[in-house]
Amino acid sequence: MSECLFCRIARGEIPARKVFEDETVLAFHDINPARPMHILVIPKRHIESLQTATEADEPVLGHMLGIANRLAEENGSPDGFRVIINNGRVGGQEVSHLHAHVVGGPEPVGPMLKRN
Repeated sequence: MSECLFCRIARGEIPARKVFEDETVLAFHDINPARPMHILVIPKRHIESLQTATEADEPVLGHMLGIANRLAEENGSPDGFRVIINNGRVGGQEVSHLHAHVVGGPEPVGPMLKRN
C-alpha cells in the first residue's frame, strides 16, 4: 500500500508530530484533534483494519493498546482517556490503515455514543 496515507507517514514521507516510535508502531498528534489530547497510534506495517487483522497481527495490536496509557499520561490526560478504533464504512473508518485514536484531556470525554 505504497500510496496509503499512514504508510507514507510511517515511512517519513509525510511529516507528523511524533510522540512515540519503535520498530512496530508510530504514534503522532492528530492534525484535526477532537479533544485537547488526540493521538493516533498506527502499526508501521500496513493492516487495513481490525476486520482484516490476522492472528499473526495480535502482537502489534496488543502493543498499540499497551502504550495508550503511557501516551495519555505523558500528553495531558493522566486521569483517564478513551481509545477508539473505527472499522470499515459503517464503523466510520476514514483512512484504510488500522489506527487507534487515544483521546482525552483535563475534562471528561462525554458519552461514548449518542443516545437516541
